[in-house]
Parts: sequence; structure tokens; C-alpha cells
Amino acid sequence: MHEAAFAELGLEDWRYQRLPVPPELFEETTRALGAAGFAGANVTIPHKAAALALADEAGEAAAAIGAANTLTFADGRIHADNTDAPGLLAAIGEPVSGRSALVLGAGGSARAAVWALLGAGAGDVMVWNRTPARAQALCAELGGRPVGEPEPADLLVNCTSVGMDAADETFKELPIDADGLSAHCVLVDLVYADPETTLTGVATDRGLRTIDGLEVLVRQGALSLERWTGRTAPIETMRRAARRANPR
Repeated sequence: MHEAAFAELGLEDWRYQRLPVPPELFEETTRALGAAGFAGANVTIPHKAAALALADEAGEAAAAIGAANTLTFADGRIHADNTDAPGLLAAIGEPVSGRSALVLGAGGSARAAVWALLGAGAGDVMVWNRTPARAQALCAELGGRPVGEPEPADLLVNCTSVGMDAADETFKELPIDADGLSAHCVLVDLVYADPETTLTGVATDRGLRTIDGLEVLVRQGALSLERWTGRTAPIETMRRAARRANPR
């Protein structure tokens, strides 16, 4: 999707490439990228906390969430951002102020979701995790309310890895079943699969508005691109490219 955006914007000299880096080489590799000609980098698990730690400066979201998914290299310095949080809100595409939300999970993406929803004025943000202590710790730090059992909410945000395995035909590891989905209006499933996760498919059948992880990926990627290039990201071009690579 980034290559498609570069072409649309006429940035002929720009390239986007994948760099698999083991944790023990992450800092050394990342610090060398700017001098090697990289304008920036997207960072994914398991490196998001390490990316924030090595940065010379950080944006508000990255500092508050404790993780960075976007690094920008300029003047020998590294700036860390988190576009996961605003990308989630952009993907939802409607006001969340005063609405309730149930976030499933307590990892990095859940932290971004809770921070984003609270910052956008959500009225009640609940957090469930298989290990209750992790949900309690997240809420103690960022806000929100830990719950042991799911409660009805306007928004249901799946930040767990359930559904990532293509062979997984159920979502029985989550504290919610098909009937329970009807207690929600909108599902955001950060996992994306070909053609869709079972959770997303069942939610659609139950009449929920569904937003898959690919749309969130496009939105956070667009924000990263804008930081690096200073240009407005061609969202539709990026979305089409992402969908072609991951058909739904």
C-alpha cells in the first residue's frame, strides 16, 4: 500500500521494504537506518516498546501508550510516534464521545485502543483480559474499567490474536459468543484474515457494523506516510492496494 501511495504521489525515488530484525539486533539496526537513507520505519511486534525506548523524542500518543509503531529519522535524531491510536479512530469513522466500549485484550494494541477511546471522549471503556491482573494494570495506568465478564457496549474492539490463525474457525477463546455479539453495535477486529475472521463474519451476520484490521492498518499506515513525506496520503489508493494483497 505504501508503494502504491508513492506512485500516486509521484514520489518516484521512494521505496518501502520489509526488514525482519531479531530483538537482539533491533537497536543497532534501527540507529543505522537514518544514515542509510531511510526517512522512517514502521515497527511491529515485538519491537514497539523498544522503538519508543531508543527514540530521542516521542509524540504524546507514543509516550502515553508506552509503544511506538512509527519512527521518523531526521537530522540525526529519531522521533517516535504511535499512529495505531488515531488510526483506530479514523477507521471507526464516527464520533465515540459518550459511547461505551469493551476492549478485549491488554497488550500493546489494547493500550492504544483504550488511550484513543478515552481521549476521544468515550463514556465507559471496559477492558477484559484472560489474565485479569493485566487488565487491572492497564486501567490503573491509562484509565478505563477492568471487567471479569463482558458487558453490553456500543463498541466491541478485539485486540487479541484470536482469529490470526487461518485454521481457527471459532472464537471460543474470547468471553463472548455469537448471541453475545448482539449486545454491541460496532465490532472492530484488529486481526485481518483472508477473506475475514470468523468473529467478523458472525458479527456481520448478526447485523453489527464491522471494521476489520486491514482498514485500521490502512489508516495508521496513511498517518505514518504523512509524517515521513509531508504529503496527504491517498487513502483510497492505499486501501485498494491493501485489499488486493489481502482480498476480502
